Amino acid sequence: MFNFGRLFLIFITVSIVCGNNSRNFLFELKGKIDDCFCTIDTVDQFNNAKIYPRISSIILKDYFRFYKVNLKKSCPFWKDGSRCDMRYCQVESCNEELVPPGLKIRQKQHHENENMSLKYTESGNEFDCDEVEHQDLGYLNTTISISTLEDFVLWQAYDDAQDLYCTLPDEDGEAQYVDLKLNPERYTGYGGKYAHRIWLIIYKENCFRPENIFEVYVRSSKLTGMCLEKRAFYRAISGLHSSINIHLSAQYLLSDKNNNLLSDCSTGRWGPNIEELNHKFAPEFTNGEGPQWIRNLYFLYLLELRALVKASVYLEQEEYFTGNEKEDTETRKAINNFLLIVKSFPHQFNESSMFKENLDGKSLKEEFRKHFRNISMIMDCVGCDKCKLWGKLQTQGLGTAFKILFSEKLDKLLSSNINRNVSLKKKSFQLKRSEIVALFNGFARLSTSIYELENFRNMMQ
Repeated sequence: MFNFGRLFLIFITVSIVCGNNSRNFLFELKGKIDDCFCTIDTVDQFNNAKIYPRISSIILKDYFRFYKVNLKKSCPFWKDGSRCDMRYCQVESCNEELVPPGLKIRQKQHHENENMSLKYTESGNEFDCDEVEHQDLGYLNTTISISTLEDFVLWQAYDDAQDLYCTLPDEDGEAQYVDLKLNPERYTGYGGKYAHRIWLIIYKENCFRPENIFEVYVRSSKLTGMCLEKRAFYRAISGLHSSINIHLSAQYLLSDKNNNLLSDCSTGRWGPNIEELNHKFAPEFTNGEGPQWIRNLYFLYLLELRALVKASVYLEQEEYFTGNEKEDTETRKAINNFLLIVKSFPHQFNESSMFKENLDGKSLKEEFRKHFRNISMIMDCVGCDKCKLWGKLQTQGLGTAFKILFSEKLDKLLSSNINRNVSLKKKSFQLKRSEIVALFNGFARLSTSIYELENFRNMMQ
C-alpha cells in the first residue's frame, strides 16, 4: 500500500530545502550596485514606497495601455517554424473601437505631416512662368525641387537613425494596437530549445565579451576586465533577462482546471512560484551567478530611471493626448507628479563618463547602437506571440532609454540656455508615442520586478 504520509513528508522537506536556498540568496542581496553610487536597500525603499504605486497607476491610463506593434514579422536570422501552439502564448485581440480616437488621429496626422512640406513645394512650383517674369528683379525663388526635397527627407531619416537603438514597431505596415491590460506578462509555457536559443544568440553574438570567454554568460569576475561601456551593455541585457524571469516566476501558471495548456485562458490560475525563482537565480542552480544577475536588474533600473530624469523636460511638455480631455488632464498631472519623485532620487546613474568625444568613443558608441538594434530584431524570432509582445516592448523601452542617455541632440538642447517655456517639440530631438509608451511600460516592468522580490522575501519569512 502506498504511504501518502511519507510522500507528504518528502514534499515538505524538499520545499523547505528549496525555500531556504532561495531565502539565503534573496536576504543576502545587499550592498552597493555595480558601476553605480547607490545601494540595493536604497533602491528597494525608494521603488516600493514611491515609484511602484505611481508607475503602476500611470500605465493603466489609455495613453500607455494601447501599444502598436507588428507581431507578424518573420525572423530575419533563421527559418524554422518554432511557433508556440499553447493557448497562453496567444495575444488577445484588441477591439479597434476601444482604441481612443485621439491615438488614431495623431497617428494619421503624423503621416500627413511627413508629406506636408512636399505639398507646399509642389504648390510652389505651380506658378506660371509669365507671372514670375513680371515680378520685381529682387524676387528670391524659395521653392525647392521635389528631387531635392526627397534628398532632404533621406538625409533627415539617416540623421534620425543615428539616435535609434531599436526598430520602431509602430512604423511597420502590419502593426496593430494591442491592449496591454488584456495581455499581462506572465508564464505561458513557452520554453525549450527554441526559447533558449533566443537568449543564447543575444549573449554570445550581440553582447560584448572578454576575449577567450566561450560560456553563454560572462562571469561577474570577468566583467572587471571590460571597459565601462561594454560592462554597462552586458549588465543592461542581463538585468532585462533577470526582470523577465522574475515576472514569469511571480505570475507562474499554478494550475489549469482542464489540465490542458491549450484550453481557454480563463481556466488558468497564476501566482508566485518560489521554486521557479529558485531555479532561475539560486547560486546552486546558476554556478553562483544568479545573485549577480539580480544585481544587474538594479543596475538597469537606475539606468532607465536616469533616462526618465534626463528626458523630464521633454516629457513634462508632452500632451498625452487620447481625445478624452478629463483623462488626458489626469494623465499629465500623474506624469508631472511622478517625474518630481523621480528627480528627487539622490543617487542618479552617471552616463556622462561614457562615450567620451574621441575617435574610439564614437566608434564604440556606434558599435553599441548596432549591437542593441540587432537584439531588437531578434525579438521577431520569439515563437510565442505574448512573449514577443513584451520582449519587443521592453526592448524598445531600453532602446529609448539609450537614445535619451546618449543622444547628442538632447545633450545640446539641455546644455544650451533654452527658454523652458519654448516647446521642445520644435527642436531637433524627438520621441515618438511608441517610444514614450515603451519607456514607461518598460520601466514599470523593472519596478514591478523589484517589488516582487520583496513579496518573495515576505513569503519566505
